[in-house]
Amino acid sequence: MSLRLGDELDDYCIKCKRLANHVIVSLVDGAAAKVRCSSCYADHNYLHEVVPPTKKELKLAADALAAGTPPVEP
Repeated sequence: MSLRLGDELDDYCIKCKRLANHVIVSLVDGAAAKVRCSSCYADHNYLHEVVPPTKKELKLAADALAAGTPPVEP
């Protein structure tokens, strides 16, 4: 299945903070690059339905890496 501009797909919205329908607004080599949320109309990079880590999770991982111990799951 080839993607086209205007096609809908699910993605995590960084503004709504939830999975929502998105419309493709930019393609690179046939893959979605930028999408627009159908709920809040925010444009962002296509995240492949992956929830990005929170700032707290990033800080815990950075602290564990600096200490030389494996990160602890919250």
